[in-house]
Amino acid sequence: MYISYSNLWRLLERRGYARKDIIWLSGISESTYRKLLAGDSVRLDVLERVCNALRVDIGDVCSFKR
Repeated sequence: MYISYSNLWRLLERRGYARKDIIWLSGISESTYRKLLAGDSVRLDVLERVCNALRVDIGDVCSFKR
C-alpha cells in the first residue's frame, strides 16, 4: 500500500494554483514539498496544515492505494 497525493494536485489545479504554491499556502518546507511530489509519507501535522490552508478534509488531499 502507498499514499497518493493526486487529490491534492487536482484540488490545487481546480483552484488555479501551481503545485509549488502549496509551500506558501500552508507554510511547509521545500523538502516536505519534494516528499509530497515523490509520494513519500509526511507527518500528520503537515497534512493538517495543508488541509487547514485549503479548508478541506484529509481525504480531499490524500488517499491510500494498493
